Amino acid sequence: MTIHAQAVLFDNDGTLVSSLASVDRCWTRWAGEYGITAEEFARIELHGRPAAEIAADLLPAEIVPQAVARIEDLEVDDVPNGGVHLLPGTRGFLDSLPGDRWAVVTSATRRLAEARLDAVGILPKTLVAADDITRGKPDPEPYLLAARALGVDPAHCVVFEDAPAGLTAGRAAGMTTVALTTTHQAHELHADLVVENLSALSALVTEQGVEISPRG
Repeated sequence: MTIHAQAVLFDNDGTLVSSLASVDRCWTRWAGEYGITAEEFARIELHGRPAAEIAADLLPAEIVPQAVARIEDLEVDDVPNGGVHLLPGTRGFLDSLPGDRWAVVTSATRRLAEARLDAVGILPKTLVAADDITRGKPDPEPYLLAARALGVDPAHCVVFEDAPAGLTAGRAAGMTTVALTTTHQAHELHADLVVENLSALSALVTEQGVEISPRG
């Protein structure tokens, strides 16, 4: 299967980089600070959602802003501790794309996203973060905003995601979706193409756009 696109939109955590160790440390500490039990925490979907929405599911509205600021501080401060690394294939795949043909679309805040990306040497020209939107994934707003920023029709974009919420957002935006099984099993991911990670794919830039194909 070859996918033809004019722009490529990437989720960050679980797609380009892995920060699972950092996320686990920081959110576990955060939950303890706010008296959230393990059972309460386990009932909430964490991956691929903005911190503000997670906090709103767990805490009274009046302390959500403070709690969101706290988890952002914890995660940014934890970046130098080595909890962020590139996933297989990320560097080569991004290096094969012109800078104006791709964007990072993350549920993290801009401050946190930039800290994690900088730690692994990724400098996207276009970044859509939680600060830029009013409705996070699974709403299509983040991906539609990225398409607009790149000046590309959403129908000509391909979304790379590892989380069901992000894939739902991509489909709702009318985009082609590629799922990576880095954090979820294949049967949990509804996408046009499912692969292990970016090392399974190659990208060829042509005058018509980008051709994305499985390797081998």
